[in-house]
Amino acid sequence: MPDFATETDLIAQGFRRIAGVDEAGRGPLAGPVVAAAAMLDPKRIPDGLDDSKALSERRRNALFAEIVRTTQFCVVSAPPHIIEARNIRGATLWAMRQAVLGLPVPADHVLVDGRDIPPGLPCAAEALIGGDGRSVSIAAASIIAKVTRDRMCVQIDRDAPGYGIARHKGYGSAAHLDALHRLGPSPHHRRDFAPVRAVQDLAQSKPQP
Repeated sequence: MPDFATETDLIAQGFRRIAGVDEAGRGPLAGPVVAAAAMLDPKRIPDGLDDSKALSERRRNALFAEIVRTTQFCVVSAPPHIIEARNIRGATLWAMRQAVLGLPVPADHVLVDGRDIPPGLPCAAEALIGGDGRSVSIAAASIIAKVTRDRMCVQIDRDAPGYGIARHKGYGSAAHLDALHRLGPSPHHRRDFAPVRAVQDLAQSKPQP
């Protein structure tokens, strides 16, 4: 389980406003990638924080409600057109930076899940591989990002019915790939991702009636 040890060490070094940063949705074929920054109150850390992928949907939603009541946070989405313009890594780092910049109170240190630190952050930062399982600040950010993106996928499903995006959240499931071949890409699909691009190329190669 993640804990507050990394944050405690940073506090001992003189940092006071420490934000965890994580993302959700790098791998799907449709929908945005979502990043969140979360700055916990050390006196009001919700019990049971963990990597969002390790939690049930019901538990994630319950923790999300508690986190947003007790935490300074910002969440940012990068839609498909930004992913296409920047590539998925660049769009993720862009969204992470925007989430840090959007915090209601500026952070003086950032803990980022993964290997990469977004360029242009206004404060010190450290990348933690597997950070959502090590730092409760990153775990809180992962829950905010995951729940927000899942709820966005429900809205996307209403806008683009037939793909089942509310169910599979845009990932390349067999049902999603079948719908993609039948219906073609929607405006919510990431056209640079190989399975989507293959469907587009196939459609373009067919002779016109």
